Amino acid sequence: MSRFGDLKNIGVRLHHGDVSFDFVGRKKLWYSISALILLLAVGGLLGRGLHQGIEFKGGSVYTIEHTSASQNDARKAVEPFTDGTDAIVQKVGGDGLRIQIAESDADKTKQVAAAIAKDLKVAPDKVNTQVVGPSWGKEISKKALQGLVIFMILVVIYLTFAFEWRMAVAALVALIHDIVITIGVYALVGFEVTPGTVIGLLTILGYSLYDTVVVFDTVKENAKNITKQTKLTYSEAANAGLNQTLVRSINTTVVALLPVASLLFVGGGLLGAGMLKDIALSLFVGLAAGAFSSIFIATPILADLKERSPEMRQLAKKVAQRRAAEAKAAKAAETSGIPADQAEGHPNVDAVAEPDEDETVPAQGGAPRAGASRGRARTRPGGKRKR
Repeated sequence: MSRFGDLKNIGVRLHHGDVSFDFVGRKKLWYSISALILLLAVGGLLGRGLHQGIEFKGGSVYTIEHTSASQNDARKAVEPFTDGTDAIVQKVGGDGLRIQIAESDADKTKQVAAAIAKDLKVAPDKVNTQVVGPSWGKEISKKALQGLVIFMILVVIYLTFAFEWRMAVAALVALIHDIVITIGVYALVGFEVTPGTVIGLLTILGYSLYDTVVVFDTVKENAKNITKQTKLTYSEAANAGLNQTLVRSINTTVVALLPVASLLFVGGGLLGAGMLKDIALSLFVGLAAGAFSSIFIATPILADLKERSPEMRQLAKKVAQRRAAEAKAAKAAETSGIPADQAEGHPNVDAVAEPDEDETVPAQGGAPRAGASRGRARTRPGGKRKR
C-alpha cells in the first residue's frame, strides 16, 4: 500500500526534490542514444529514401468504393499501364480499393479506368479517377519548406527575447532532432508521404516546442539569482527544474499519444483509411520524439552551453569549494564523535580548514607561513582544544 502511495505522489515528491533523477548528469548516455536513433533515421533516408505519394511526384488514382476483388487482382488489371513500376493498391474501408500508378497522361486515364472496370467486374461509372501533376507536389513541398524555415526563425527570435539565446539554440536543436527522426521513420517503414504527412510534421513542431518551453520556464525560475548562492550549480538547478516538470511532460505526452494511436492502429490499420494513417504516423513518432528531446536533449544542451560561461564556471568552483569544506567539517565531526548535524558551531569541533604542510598561507603582514596542518579537529577530554 505504501508503494502505491509513493507512486501516486511521485509528482509532489519530484517537485519538492524528495525524489530526483539525474538527467543532466547522464547527458552522455542520452546523447549516445539519440545519436544512434538519428543514425538509423539518416540511414533510412539515404538508403531507402522517402516513398512519395502522387501529390508530390504526379500520377493517377483510381478508387472503387465497393468491390469483391483482391489487391492482387487490382495490380494485375493495371500492370500493362505501369511501364514496369509497381502499382500501389490499398484497402479503403471494408470493401473498397485505391489504386495508384505513376501514369498521369490524361489520354490513358480512360483506358486504365475501363480496364479496371472490366477486370474487376464493376461498372465503369463506379471507378473514380483523379489525375495529379508533379508540379503541384513541388509547389506544396516548397511551401512546406518555407513554412518550416519561417517557423524556426520565429522560434529562435521568441525564445531569445523571452528567455535567452542559449535556450533558443537548445530548442532549435531539439526541433531539428524531432524532424529528422520523424522523416527517417517514414523512410524506414515505407509509409507514403502525402500532404497529411506534411500537416502532421508541422503539427508536432508546435507540440515539441511547447513541451520544451514548459521545462525551460521552470529552469529559468530555478536559476534566478543563482550566482548569489553556492549550493547548486546551473546544471543541478536545471536538472531540478526538469524533475519538477517530468510528470507533467509524461502525462501530456501519454494523453496526446492515446488518440493518435487510435488513429494510427484503428483508423489506419483496421479501417484502412490511408490519409488517417499518413498523418497519424507522423504525429505518433513526432510526439514521442518531442517528449524525448525536451527531457533528454534540450535541457542537457542548455546546461552545457550555460556551464561554459565565465560566471557559471566561477559558480561551479565556489560550489565545489563549499562542498569540500562541508566534507572536511563532517570528517572533523566524525573524528570528534559529534553528530554531523550538531557539528557546526560546537566548541569541540574545529571546522576551520588549515593548509597542509606543503602549502603556505599569508601571515599577518602578508608574509607566507608554512607548516600548519589542515582540516583536522583536535580536541582534548573536557572539550578544550589542543594547541
